[in-house]
Amino acid sequence: MTTSGIPSVDLSDFLSNDPERKKKFVNEIGKAYEDIGFVALKGHFLSDELVDGLYKNVKHFFGLPVETKEKYEIEGIGGQRGYTSFGKEHAKDKPEGDLKEFWHFGQYIDDSEKEKFGYPDNINVSEVEGFNESGKEAYQQLEKTGIYVLRALALYLGLDEFYFDEKVQKGNSILRAIHYPPIKEEPKGAVRAGAHGDINLITLLMGASAGGLQVLRKDGVWVDAIAEPDELVINVGDMLSRHTNNKLKSTIHQVVNPPKEEWGKPRFSIPFFMHPISEMKLNVLENCVDEKNPKLFDDITAGEFLTQRLREIGLIK
Repeated sequence: MTTSGIPSVDLSDFLSNDPERKKKFVNEIGKAYEDIGFVALKGHFLSDELVDGLYKNVKHFFGLPVETKEKYEIEGIGGQRGYTSFGKEHAKDKPEGDLKEFWHFGQYIDDSEKEKFGYPDNINVSEVEGFNESGKEAYQQLEKTGIYVLRALALYLGLDEFYFDEKVQKGNSILRAIHYPPIKEEPKGAVRAGAHGDINLITLLMGASAGGLQVLRKDGVWVDAIAEPDELVINVGDMLSRHTNNKLKSTIHQVVNPPKEEWGKPRFSIPFFMHPISEMKLNVLENCVDEKNPKLFDDITAGEFLTQRLREIGLIK
């Protein structure tokens, strides 16, 4: 059984000079993340033209011959940049590979910063005009949106508004373009994306080309996560849930296979996984611990946690 609907919020309330509107946004998004861990967000920084252009370029890339795409699959970096071929990734504790292939854009840093951060270089695609440029622009606008969302959450948590800024600027964030190909035969236990929680702080999802995203509510009911065309779906990841002692919920979600009559249609999706710098301590915040809510997690850095999780989902050995 599924029902529709996740809470909708408008970032323009937070960006306004009206203290009441700003407070309203902080309370709405904070309560939504305590309750279901997902919101649909209006008022972000992506234009329709940018979204449409990126989806056009992504569809063009995934339509290239397999041997062309595979030359962009870089060994030894755990899929952090470039192409990852079909079925390589799986949900934690699920042996079947997900029914998808994907591309990763990563953080944009100057040559002088490469040694400090140690991020792999982004991979440029020569076959699709505008692919690299539209990916970079979307990455930067989603990162900007995410910083404002985290500022609102910092206030909700009783922290300084800019608490997260230095932790996410130049962070190890990833923009992932995903292609779920048409389903040609009965999947043996596999779905387009198995039930999972995201690894990172927050995830910002640009409207997918077809439905299928579902969220597991507290009462055990799967809810269709449906947003308007001008909204981003934004959810809490495991890092933020851990940091807040589960006050903000990293909700289990999945991408289910479509009805059989729609198996012939592909699905495209572009989430932005917002990660902090590797040195960020994910230690439980003191003001999220009390007698009713004892500390649930051991101390760990974001980099250590990411490595642990990438092993669990099969992207690194």
